[in-house]
Amino acid sequence: MLVKADFVDLVPHAGDMCLLDGVMAFDNDSIHAISTTHTLPTHPLRGHSGLHAIHLAEYGAQATAVHGALRAKATGATEPRPGMLVSLRGVKLAVDRVDTLDGRLDVYADCLLVDVGGAQYTFRIEHDGREIASGRVAVIHPA
Repeated sequence: MLVKADFVDLVPHAGDMCLLDGVMAFDNDSIHAISTTHTLPTHPLRGHSGLHAIHLAEYGAQATAVHGALRAKATGATEPRPGMLVSLRGVKLAVDRVDTLDGRLDVYADCLLVDVGGAQYTFRIEHDGREIASGRVAVIHPA
């Protein structure tokens, strides 16, 4: 298992905006990350009525960023390539809010396609073994 300190310097998400707490497992094609940050009253995306489930897409996107950075590091890259989220597609939400869910979130991302120009991933987020969000993410790597 990797803790946040093992990957926080590899992604652009800093401070409280780094939503993932750790990585349970990863390989060349996928990642399984975990988080309990959705329960924090100081969550940076939390509004007056709580943390809406649409923000789970950010958890999925951050898992793709961590995966890309860990893949790059495994191939000997000294610095991760900057990426920009350009598309979310087919996002499905099974809950309205996530701040009311106790315990951890399991965040999974699977790499569908990667090349020098960017990557495409699917993501799914589970709570207590139940899928609460899923979708696809596209990232580009600007020149």
